[in-house]
Amino acid sequence: MAGYLVRRLISTIAVLLGVTILVFLIMQLVPSDPARAVLGPSANGDAIAALRHQMGLDRPLAVQYLRYLKGLVHGDLGRSLSLSVPVKELIVPKMINTIILAAGTLVICVGIGVPLGIWAGTREGSVFDRVSMSLSLAGASVPVYWAALVAIDVFALNLGWFPTSGMHDLRQPGGTSDLLNHLFGPAATTAVVPTAIIARLTRATMIEALQQDSVRMLRASGVPERLIIWRHALRNILPSVVNLTGLQVGYLLGGVIFTEVVFGWPGLGQQLYTAITASDMPVIQAGVLFIAIAFVIVNLVADLAVAALNPRTRGATT
Repeated sequence: MAGYLVRRLISTIAVLLGVTILVFLIMQLVPSDPARAVLGPSANGDAIAALRHQMGLDRPLAVQYLRYLKGLVHGDLGRSLSLSVPVKELIVPKMINTIILAAGTLVICVGIGVPLGIWAGTREGSVFDRVSMSLSLAGASVPVYWAALVAIDVFALNLGWFPTSGMHDLRQPGGTSDLLNHLFGPAATTAVVPTAIIARLTRATMIEALQQDSVRMLRASGVPERLIIWRHALRNILPSVVNLTGLQVGYLLGGVIFTEVVFGWPGLGQQLYTAITASDMPVIQAGVLFIAIAFVIVNLVADLAVAALNPRTRGATT
């Protein structure tokens, strides 16, 4: 396990380095000029050239990237062009809010998708199986922004089950209960697609696990079906479920962006939307970098969990 951990850490560091290069180069392809964005459209060429020199934008790309990487190592993400504040002070609180929303969504996904998939997989071909999988297929096809608008209209405005926007009620002190009340709507909306995907793939892996020769032998030996499902089949599908859950975290980090804008959740998604409209490249760069790094780290954790649950995985990657 130690050797596998070292190899995965080395590969993760290489991937993270590649992510920084990719994000840096993508920002270089954006036609907007940061110096012109700071000075405004009426600035003359000399002023723009002077500011570009001050910001290091007239240096070779390799020098700019090394300067950018050095800043990342020291926690310096630059300054916002539109707000003139350090990007770190602007992004970190929004990151925390996005993590809260993604965590709440993940709890709903796993709490509903995995049991639903197991239940359907153990009853293949039943009415429950056909109905639940038909609903999950429909759920996997729903656009996040459309689901958010429908949820606000039906469940927030008409039924009043949860607030329409925000993270806290500004008229009250707030607290955990107030946060959970505001969290339910956007989390449940974002969870529609990943829950459907987790349910369908959990069902498929459960059906495959119940068709193995070892399970047939247990049945022939008279082992109760309940013990076969929960002690043997479930243990076999856990690595696949963990791996799938890790992949869905990447979707959540991207999906919450649309949800945050619609629900007014003060997270990274809403901040990115504001930065895009203002052509604030340092903020956009930091936001995209955070999402990419979070996706890589979460999948590293998922791979290590899968390796712990299934030792054959470690040998296959040798």
